[in-house]
Amino acid sequence: MEKARPASLASSQTVRVSNPGGSSPFVFTCDHASNFLPAEFGTLGLPVEDLSRHIAWDPGALAVAGRIADTLHATLVETCVSRLVIDCNRPLDAPDLVPPVSETTAIPGNTGLSEKQRAARVDLAWRPFHETVAQVIEQRLARGQETRLVSVHSFTPVYKGRNRPWHIGIIHDDDRRLAAPLISALQRLSGVTVGVNEPYSPADRVYFTLERHARSRGIACAMIEIRNDEISGETGQRKWADLLTGIFSDLEPEEAKGSRPSAVGKSVQSAS
Repeated sequence: MEKARPASLASSQTVRVSNPGGSSPFVFTCDHASNFLPAEFGTLGLPVEDLSRHIAWDPGALAVAGRIADTLHATLVETCVSRLVIDCNRPLDAPDLVPPVSETTAIPGNTGLSEKQRAARVDLAWRPFHETVAQVIEQRLARGQETRLVSVHSFTPVYKGRNRPWHIGIIHDDDRRLAAPLISALQRLSGVTVGVNEPYSPADRVYFTLERHARSRGIACAMIEIRNDEISGETGQRKWADLLTGIFSDLEPEEAKGSRPSAVGKSVQSAS
């Protein structure tokens, strides 16, 4: 499993955009991409080893999303701060926006926060992330570029004692324009157990980024959840990224494929 990044290697950015001018109709987000805690938060009272656990981020999700985005020449927006600081995939009034408990682990540094402290966390990471996603989408729509939004996550094999048999899950609400072909393609894969609104559904309040940026604009969207033991290393990450890239490529219009650079470069912009 991936480990927590040393502070000396961590970026001061709180959101990062790769391939900002991506030619693909797909825009990917990775809402829980990082386990980085800025220095002012210390470890939030947790043992350092806890920062490598799923409570701090979605292990493997960024590696998969980044490989897909690079191959398709798609735009990727990622968080660069741990969701223990603030969960960018939650509305501002959510009780777990700044989680006092994650799964079954108490987060000492998140208890008893003042409104000023909460607002500072919103300004640090939540607001830049959502402003960046909105900017990416609005710029694409302004130039008439077809846009579909996909959020990439990972989940634990066992949650609160319950085994989760799915290798991958597709989360969707009433809009199934993107989810239906994804589910159909995945269900045709031998040996793959596909969850449909498993291990989560929008009723679990995990669909916020897509509701805010896709559903509000009538854009097709879906959420991908990959079991994190499947993508704990480079081999599994490459396997799932390549499988999903093939599916997404089949869903792209021919003109998008034709405009894809033969050698994909990665551009980066950031907000802090």
